[in-house]
Amino acid sequence: MLLLLLLISVSRQALIVEVYEGAESVLLPCPFNGTSENTTVVWSRYDLNPPTIHQRQQKKDNLTGQNQCYRDRTSMKTLQTGDFSLTLRKPHTFDNGNYTCTIRVTGEEPRLTDVQLQVKEPYTFPAGAWVIPAVLAVAAIVGLGVCSWKLLYRVPQVEVDSGVESVQLACKTTRLLPEDAKVEWMDSNFEKVHVYKNGSYRPEEQHQVYKDRTKMNEDLLKTGDLSLTLERPTDGEAGKYTCTVYNKERKILLKKQVELQFRVPQVEVDSEVKSVQLPCKTIIHLPRDTEVEWVKSSKTVHVYQNGSDWSEDQDQSYRGRTELRRNLLKTGDLSLTLKYPTDWDTDTYTCTAYNNRKKILIKKEVVLKVKVPQVEVDSGVESVQLPFNTTLHLPKDATVEWMENKYDDKVHVYENGSDQPEKQDRQLLLLTGPQSPLMDVSAHLYCSHGESDGEMKLTTRGVVLFVEVAQRTVCHVSTSFQR
Repeated sequence: MLLLLLLISVSRQALIVEVYEGAESVLLPCPFNGTSENTTVVWSRYDLNPPTIHQRQQKKDNLTGQNQCYRDRTSMKTLQTGDFSLTLRKPHTFDNGNYTCTIRVTGEEPRLTDVQLQVKEPYTFPAGAWVIPAVLAVAAIVGLGVCSWKLLYRVPQVEVDSGVESVQLACKTTRLLPEDAKVEWMDSNFEKVHVYKNGSYRPEEQHQVYKDRTKMNEDLLKTGDLSLTLERPTDGEAGKYTCTVYNKERKILLKKQVELQFRVPQVEVDSEVKSVQLPCKTIIHLPRDTEVEWVKSSKTVHVYQNGSDWSEDQDQSYRGRTELRRNLLKTGDLSLTLKYPTDWDTDTYTCTAYNNRKKILIKKEVVLKVKVPQVEVDSGVESVQLPFNTTLHLPKDATVEWMENKYDDKVHVYENGSDQPEKQDRQLLLLTGPQSPLMDVSAHLYCSHGESDGEMKLTTRGVVLFVEVAQRTVCHVSTSFQR
């Protein structure tokens, strides 16, 4: 038994890839022997939200739900090569973590490959800093070397709410800096955020995305306060920022890091509420041509464009269920109202506002969690009622279907004003006793909406039934279930 556990443990170990920060790129391997037809490949990092790093589907990249920290930094070879390895550009310490390559082929079990990326951060000591290694060596002798090193170089963190007007990234020193010193702020993608040189701000050396959004203190070289103010920060700009000071010979005089993190608000409601509001507010001035987009994973939830709602790109499951406030551009309140939420709506939602040049003005995330009621009964009872209530006005020709999701069988059908037992595939009569199966059941409500539109699904809700050999039976009302 011990040998078997050891073998299982070894088989689950991740491949380890090491690279030094500053390298042009690093390759995360994911070999595959098989056909590339009907294949979906997803690279994920589950300690992030959203976890998707790169996705290839139907021979094309689908980066809609990609984590913004990896924007424009990932690429894969064509599917015909049978090699689904991921190329990650400009790796940095933020990229440290476990990556999972999931390969899904139609009709087959998913294939998983785990890769652990270790990005080593080289450190250059400033002039006169020979004392620091000496102190660390002494600490190592008394058993404190490793801990002292980690504490000494721990990166400070700045945490702010998503959608704030500005944030200050601290960088201060008591050292005397020469008048010709150059101060350079870099983001986690090694893009220049702000450059101070020859006594003035140098916007021509700054990356385009940070134009007109950064500023530093006056007399910064005299005061030693090299802190950077970043205006209108977005969630995609989370990560480590590096403040580096050079002399005219490009010798490093000072190097410090600070990590920017965003607090994501969470909204929790019961599944029986009529509506829920997802907050997204800003105090910045929004021009008239601002486009507002709400997205969940790869689905478009709501779009506001040219002064009105735009439903052409909206996902079918959200049509008729979303709305924004009036005068949203004047008030800066871009909050979304979602009607009739179910736990299928539980996810992270992203609110983004663009100008007419597609420049991001504000980007904010909010997590929605829809709680589901629970029904608990004694095992062996004669019957149990699975609740499904709606506040919708139902037409006379509405159809109600109860489905078992595991086998895609119809449990019960109500149509044309009466039950339709001839259309059901399974019955709930055998859901008692020790041989009872686990049932994952959903209720779907349809109504006829004209010959051209066909049937329209009005609402859906699920009920997961647990029937155990024990003396209790627990029924969870939900729209999804994971064992």
